[in-house]
Amino acid sequence: MLNGLLKRILGKGGSKHVAKKRLQFALIYDKLEVSDTMLESLQRDIVEVISRYFVIDQQEIKLEFQRDRDSSALVVNTPILSARRTITPA
Repeated sequence: MLNGLLKRILGKGGSKHVAKKRLQFALIYDKLEVSDTMLESLQRDIVEVISRYFVIDQQEIKLEFQRDRDSSALVVNTPILSARRTITPA
């Protein structure tokens, strides 16, 4: 599961680019002390919440950690296929 998640997060590109992204991800991942289980749960929760309001392509969702000097950000990128006409209850 983590392999698939890493592939989705890192995307496609040359081996140099992939290695750099993996290293960046590992450093952020380490600093935040995020476990594999927590990351997988987070992705499931995000998909669940977004799916209440939009029809999304769940296979194309990408989670990415970005970091600057003093802060880290979680960026979620997913194709939205359409808006839901009625909100799906939790």
